[in-house]
Amino acid sequence: MIYSDDFVEEVRSRSDIVDVVGQYVHLEKRGANYFGLCPFHNEKTASFSVHAGKQIFHCFGCGAGGDVFKFVREYENMTFPEAVRSLAERAGMQVPEEDDSPAAKQVRDRKQTLLAINKAAASFYYHQLYQDNGKRGLEYFQNRGLTNETIRHFGLGFADMGGNKLLAHLRGQGYTDAQIIEAGLAAHDEKRGAYDKFWNRVMFPIMDASNRVIGFGGRVMGEGKPKYLNSPETPVFDKGRNLYGLNYAKNARAGHVILCEGYMDVIAMHQAGFTQAMASLGTAFTSMQANLLKRYTEEVILSYDSDEAGIKAALRAIGILREAGLRGRVLDLTPYKDPDEFIRAEGAEEFGNRLKKALDSFFFELKVAERAYDLNDPGGRTRFIREAAKKLCVFTEPIERENYLAATASRYGVSQDDLRHLVSDIASQEGIRAPAVTVRREQRRQDAATAAEEEELKKSAPQRMLLTWLTEEPALLPAVERYLSPEDFNDEMCRRVAEQLFGMIREGQLKPAAVVGSFPEEEQSRVTAILDTPFDRGETTAQREQALSHLVREIKRRAMEQEQAALDPATPDYFRIAVEGRKKIDALKDLHIKLQEG
Repeated sequence: MIYSDDFVEEVRSRSDIVDVVGQYVHLEKRGANYFGLCPFHNEKTASFSVHAGKQIFHCFGCGAGGDVFKFVREYENMTFPEAVRSLAERAGMQVPEEDDSPAAKQVRDRKQTLLAINKAAASFYYHQLYQDNGKRGLEYFQNRGLTNETIRHFGLGFADMGGNKLLAHLRGQGYTDAQIIEAGLAAHDEKRGAYDKFWNRVMFPIMDASNRVIGFGGRVMGEGKPKYLNSPETPVFDKGRNLYGLNYAKNARAGHVILCEGYMDVIAMHQAGFTQAMASLGTAFTSMQANLLKRYTEEVILSYDSDEAGIKAALRAIGILREAGLRGRVLDLTPYKDPDEFIRAEGAEEFGNRLKKALDSFFFELKVAERAYDLNDPGGRTRFIREAAKKLCVFTEPIERENYLAATASRYGVSQDDLRHLVSDIASQEGIRAPAVTVRREQRRQDAATAAEEEELKKSAPQRMLLTWLTEEPALLPAVERYLSPEDFNDEMCRRVAEQLFGMIREGQLKPAAVVGSFPEEEQSRVTAILDTPFDRGETTAQREQALSHLVREIKRRAMEQEQAALDPATPDYFRIAVEGRKKIDALKDLHIKLQEG
């Protein structure tokens, strides 16, 4: 959905960033701004600031920054349209529909009806749990160690033996049999007509990232088959594109997520304090689920069952995570089968210790591969090392491959040089890019790039300071414009910011947050840093005049020097132009900007 610029600006103006951020972060006012612990990285000293006047946030620790839309997008892992809609609804605004055509409206209405049916069913199942006929279900959850608060939090419920209680309840709310069947909550045959799909089961509502009930999972009471029954695919439920517990886990801020197999595993971990846990929905882990996870994390800890089936599932998931660009680790739960069993036996603290020791996915693969070889036999050991070398070829980045190569050599007592040559031989034989012979060269290139970036930041400092000053004192622009134009900002990003900022101030409509929001998402943090550059501008009028004059002089000097350096010696009157230009640069030392008192 693409919203109009006018609508976006209206949402921005009605969404005070201090109020919005304050819902997620404890903020304390210091001077004109608010400070708190950054929600985007772990820190003990508050370096995260929110500017009420500029309507932007900026973390001096990790560099995160942007407007109110960027904050909601980053914190809630939303797309831009989702963030606009969320803030608009928060502000009580009417949100434009995506498509006003009758066909599009029919599709939206159909989905909304299915979501409403699911919500009503979840409420029904939950209340059934606390009726006399739901006693078996409640005892089941209590025997599994769940508190009433956890049961309420996850909306757990119960579907009674036989009958069509849910069907009758939903009919009473005005829904048709066809709608209830389409929602996956009822089925139909010629003999019985419409009937409840779930019965004699404890119920697990499945929610999407927006906390909407999209489907259900049900575990049978007793020995019936199937043990677990999930909702079928519907217009609002796609098992391969959703994850159980995602609606809570996405805000855990643990630096990783825990991916497991069962509903009870997720619930047990959340109750124990590990709210970063989620699970696939009765299917094998999919690439679509991996791409969904990538919106929320860079690292996934696999907590699958410790039996043979769980090991195979973990190996398969590792490949999918790697393909999606996610780091993987594997949790060792032995001698217990799953997280629920482990936590009930050993407790949350020990589970946390196991999490810290989770094995890197590559070494988990090697550990599993060891079982196929006799490492005490020279031939078996040789074949295993060759298998390890082959696996090292999956790392295409030289430094990453070298790090894993060194760790593998150390773990299995092999010469790094011998292993490196073996990897190179296998890579060349199989058409894989060979690892770099020396990684130091790559490191030197990275160090040089970092030094160059730091030098560029140093050169652009006066530009960033002046732009920050103008966002706070736009009345300075007339004095500045006597000497500078946006073209004098030789840092490309600063020049683009200056073009917008100067124009807004001239029109009397300064909105720093709108400047930030006009840039692509990947550039917004840098733009925010430009508009939030700390510096000392002095307190007295004389000190302020001196500081402003210095910034303008430096920006103008660098612009003129750049212009001089670009002169072509073949240009007519080259020497005269060059000499005159140098005189103008020298004359800048006398530039002094006068400010009005007060």
